[in-house]
Amino acid sequence: MKRIFAIVGLLALSASMGIAGTVTGTVLDAGCAKSGHVDAECAKNCIANGAPAVVVTADGKVYEVAEQAKVVPHAGTKVKVTGAIEGEKITSIESVEKAG
Repeated sequence: MKRIFAIVGLLALSASMGIAGTVTGTVLDAGCAKSGHVDAECAKNCIANGAPAVVVTADGKVYEVAEQAKVVPHAGTKVKVTGAIEGEKITSIESVEKAG
């Protein structure tokens, strides 16, 4: 019985922390990403002027990013982000690498 409670507790804890995973996409500003406008220079300018950065996958899925400082330097670039993912939000980032 104690084992069951321990397993349930661990599952609940891991669910609240997000699931580790990887998202590959382009770092764009949220406004342009939602409208479908993909322009690297525009994204760099909008993010530099305070627009939140997001990661947009090839299939158009938009991921919000909790740790903005880790993706802002990659504005307009295709990246691979590894970290905790909850739905369509990257809640913590372990690494950001350029993607090919």
